[in-house]
Amino acid sequence: MKESRKTQYTRKALADGMIELMKSKPFDKITVKELCDCADINRSTFYMHYEDIYALLHSIEDDTLDWMRKVLGELSGTWQENREAAVHSLQRFFEYMVENSKYLQVLMSEQGNIAFQKQVFFSACQACDITPESKFTPPFSEDIRLIYVVNGGVGIVRHWLKNGLKETPRELAETIYDLTLSIR
Repeated sequence: MKESRKTQYTRKALADGMIELMKSKPFDKITVKELCDCADINRSTFYMHYEDIYALLHSIEDDTLDWMRKVLGELSGTWQENREAAVHSLQRFFEYMVENSKYLQVLMSEQGNIAFQKQVFFSACQACDITPESKFTPPFSEDIRLIYVVNGGVGIVRHWLKNGLKETPRELAETIYDLTLSIR
């Protein structure tokens, strides 16, 4: 069901307020009153949309994960077959991150929810056809190398977001693609 413009505006104002507050204080220290003041939204309006601030944070994270999974799904199977298609999909993924960097810089930082960050990791694993829980023979199996690459990729993205998005999405996509293939 399509949301009204007013609902969309309210939800965006609350999400923006939450991210702004998370820049300066831990999530578990943020109150609904403080959030409503920051977003210039009435408390009763907040409760019309969300049960509590955890529901708001989960909504922000779920929206982000849905898009990430969609783009990462396009990568599945393209890593070795077609460099340009894989780099293009990665580039599109990083362009999304640039467009939403004010959210992602917080969500992927130390202030963010570690459970969300793990979901990002598992989504990336699925896109690369990795099953991190699978039984494998250490130390040099394909699973271990790919888990290493995905964790490294997540680390690179966290660094990129934290340090001002200095590389272009294309440069980051090519770097991660080339590093991935060099380890595989």
